[in-house]
Amino acid sequence: MPIKIALISDSHGYIDEAILNNLQDADEIWHAGDIGDSSVMERLPKGKKIRAVFGNIDDPETCEQYPEWDVFEVKGVKVAMTHIGGKPPRYAKGVKTKLKELSPGVFVCGHSHICKVQFDQELNCLYMNPGAIGRQGFHQMRTMLLFEIDSGEVKNLRVLELGKRGQ
Repeated sequence: MPIKIALISDSHGYIDEAILNNLQDADEIWHAGDIGDSSVMERLPKGKKIRAVFGNIDDPETCEQYPEWDVFEVKGVKVAMTHIGGKPPRYAKGVKTKLKELSPGVFVCGHSHICKVQFDQELNCLYMNPGAIGRQGFHQMRTMLLFEIDSGEVKNLRVLELGKRGQ
């Protein structure tokens, strides 16, 4: 049976009912950093597996609660998640080296506020950045990713547009 994943990032302290409604059907919720306020995590639906990393705007308490990197496996897919990752082929400093060491099937990051999914042939890894769900930043559209993982594969990937940044 597939595991349903909701991937969010860059909430910057903001979460609304539209976002929360789209998290209801997920088995796991992944937050790729810049949480911004602990209330965001407290409002996530109960009974879900929550995985999160801290981002560059997060306070010391959040940085103590969540790691800079989280590496885990879901249904045969090894995942590496951090906040500042860059993008293929120009990753942030040290990220490509770390990915070569970890050899994940999926690399998740946030920070750029740009929703992008791309397969990196060199690293044999699916790059996923959900964009930003928050209202702060330079993005035009608030976005998140929904997908499933089953038998070592990412399936049924969808980009959700949550409205313009200022709305």
